[in-house]
Amino acid sequence: MNRLAWLLFLAVSVLWGIPYFLIKIAIDDLSPVLVVAGRTAIAAAVLIPVALMRGTFGALRGRMPVVALIAVVHIIGPFLLITYGEQHISSSLTGILIAVEPAVIALLLVRTEPLTPIRIAGLVTGFAGVVVLVGLDVSGDRYGLLGAGMVLLATVSYAVATVLVQRKAADIPPETLTLGTTAITTVVLLPFALTALPDGPVSTDSWLALVALGLLCTAAALLAFYKLIALAGSNRAGLVTYFNPLVAVLLGVVLLNESIGPATIAGFALIIVGCWLSTRPSRARTPEPVAA
Repeated sequence: MNRLAWLLFLAVSVLWGIPYFLIKIAIDDLSPVLVVAGRTAIAAAVLIPVALMRGTFGALRGRMPVVALIAVVHIIGPFLLITYGEQHISSSLTGILIAVEPAVIALLLVRTEPLTPIRIAGLVTGFAGVVVLVGLDVSGDRYGLLGAGMVLLATVSYAVATVLVQRKAADIPPETLTLGTTAITTVVLLPFALTALPDGPVSTDSWLALVALGLLCTAAALLAFYKLIALAGSNRAGLVTYFNPLVAVLLGVVLLNESIGPATIAGFALIIVGCWLSTRPSRARTPEPVAA
């Protein structure tokens, strides 16, 4: 991974470290389907002028089937599953379950990118760091198991989408691919969102959370993520899910004056070591000499 890839990696880690908290705020007054449709509509609206200025709309010509498939497995499915799932489980447990994604990606790519002992150790170490960092928060109502199942299914969908983008859409400009997937999602979900409009007043916090989800956690995050996949591959790009819970804790310390305990420091160290081991390139084999 070069310097730009690492910068994108850190950016996506931050941008996807805050949506669980924002979703919790938004669904206080808004329905899950309205939250998903609203954030994708905002993202598509801000990306239209970007694609027009760069003249990249033509990249979608003949590619709409694969873009539609990516919209289903990377946005429509997982966004809805996570948003509905967070009605029944905590945001920290959601972060832990999403952190399984690199392991799923590694299994999907096992034929092209073999799992060396070092990479396996990195995946295990990083996931252990996530567990130590946020703890096994299993609090929730009687539908907690259903919510956890939804988030796990979303994690698998994210992993499939990440590999799909690398193999089928890495040549599409990030702003064009993001615009295509968010626009398709908005068109599909808008009729359902219109039937789930709020009956009572909506707080300012819920509206602000929705806008932040659209601008930061959808438009900006997907732009950076698709570019990261093109630069570093789906296996390494998927490792951003190891940093998401870490970002949530750091935001709590900075903004809410929460204390840092030994578990936080230990979790941070394990995540750093795990990501470093998992992103190490495989050692190339020395070619055998050719007989004269």
